[in-house]
Amino acid sequence: MGVSASCNATSKKNMAIGDGSSNGNQQSAQKEIRYETTPLLPLKVEEDGFHEFNGASFSGAVFNLSTTIVGAGIMALPASIKMLGIIPGILMIIIVALLTEASIDMLVRCSHQGKITSYGWLMGEVFGQWGRIALQASVIINNVGVLIVYMIIIGDVLSGTTSAGIHHRGILEGWFGAHLWNSRPIVLLATALLVFAPLVSFKRLDSLRYTSALSVALAVVFVVITAGIAIIKLFNGTVAMPKLFPELDGLNSIWNLFTAVPVLVTAYICHYNVHSIDNELEDRTQIKPIVRTSLVLCSSVYIATSFFAYLLFGEGTLDDVLANFDANLGIPFSSVFDDIVRVSYAAHVMLVFPIVFFALRLNLDGLLFPTSRHISHDNKRFAIITITLLAVIYLAAILIPSIWDAFQFTGATAAVLIGFIFPAMVILRDSYGIATKRDKVLAVTMIVLAVLSNSVALYSDAMNIFRKKEVA
Repeated sequence: MGVSASCNATSKKNMAIGDGSSNGNQQSAQKEIRYETTPLLPLKVEEDGFHEFNGASFSGAVFNLSTTIVGAGIMALPASIKMLGIIPGILMIIIVALLTEASIDMLVRCSHQGKITSYGWLMGEVFGQWGRIALQASVIINNVGVLIVYMIIIGDVLSGTTSAGIHHRGILEGWFGAHLWNSRPIVLLATALLVFAPLVSFKRLDSLRYTSALSVALAVVFVVITAGIAIIKLFNGTVAMPKLFPELDGLNSIWNLFTAVPVLVTAYICHYNVHSIDNELEDRTQIKPIVRTSLVLCSSVYIATSFFAYLLFGEGTLDDVLANFDANLGIPFSSVFDDIVRVSYAAHVMLVFPIVFFALRLNLDGLLFPTSRHISHDNKRFAIITITLLAVIYLAAILIPSIWDAFQFTGATAAVLIGFIFPAMVILRDSYGIATKRDKVLAVTMIVLAVLSNSVALYSDAMNIFRKKEVA
């Protein structure tokens, strides 16, 4: 009988068990043990026998989870600190990190109690088929939007962009001048074929541990350069004292503070990859310290980035702080540091892409083929879904380069559902009888925070779009 290493031996029902017998047929091909409503179940057993993979390492899991967390959102945090002030802003980063740890802990405890190995399976067990579909659809909406924005960012950094009639030169255009080979479509096509295609071809998340470690290192490079420049300018007396608390001069200023909440609330969304990381661990009890370590690492990067970038640029900090590195920094070799920051960030985003893509592919496959065998066992389906998703993301980034507004609606909504509302609903339903009073208070708090931040985000985005139309 084929045995799955991801704890399916104790599943209750709807199992398909591979052929086997006690009369010496143990060498026959291993068959997949599968729960029908679990399309996202990663396996450690291949159809032709046991795989050599013995479990992901602690450090590899930390880097993969950290890479899932630290994406493009890091560039919006300094503007949030500018709006909230240093002290409330840093406190909010810490509070959201603690809430994120609590929400992931809710998912992990319920999943381990029910011997469940995917977020989709958990939602299906607690809320039925429509719960599973709601989760998978949310992950698809969120991740497609995020990946398109990532590709847009790469195009902006490398090939440049034109906004309001003003052209901002990309790195390649600045170095070599404008040519066909460094135009946006060609650069993004080369990135998709030479970088993304090989990285998204891996069937295990742990295979990306080295690129994830490099991605985190590149984020640290950005922090170190920003901190170094800010400290130098501080000693030179060319840095203004940042405000510690927000400036409140009326109801509108109070209302504007809430527009920073969605950025902070969605900065830690990584829940869609937690189960994949958990399933690949040899010792699944490690998942809690892995989550805690990753959140401490990411929080440190977030706080350092926000503090030093705001200290460096002050009230001139832009919504996307990367845009601040397109000018003279007021130090020797300013243009060199500008290019290093932009190149390192573009590379960082390239290496984050396959981690987010991994969860997107699993959830899309689970939504389209809920009763089929795991996608890692079907090379044809794996290839078709991978190529189709890459093509759609590439075309969207080329044809709709101003897609930010549209995905602020879908992305923000889907992200808070994945990260806070769904985990809170699972613990409030308490199908496994493990919820404490503290769990339920936290769950209600997360739902209120998520709904509030989402409402503000949707209202703010709608108002911004209407204002743009009025100006036009």
